Amino acid sequence: MTHKVKYDDLTKYERARLVGARALQLAMGAPPLIGVPEKSINAVLLAKAEFEKKAIPLQVIRAA
Repeated sequence: MTHKVKYDDLTKYERARLVGARALQLAMGAPPLIGVPEKSINAVLLAKAEFEKKAIPLQVIRAA
């Protein structure tokens, strides 16, 4: 049995995995899902900002 995990219930390891995966996507040219400041911003910082705004389009599914 599996279930989806809400943002508030993520472990620090799951958070790191989501931010890392999203940062890789951004570094490879994926469009950002939040407004980007005029200054050039690093992919990891942008991924963290997307995570804080709950805009990362990834899901965590845990096995029971």
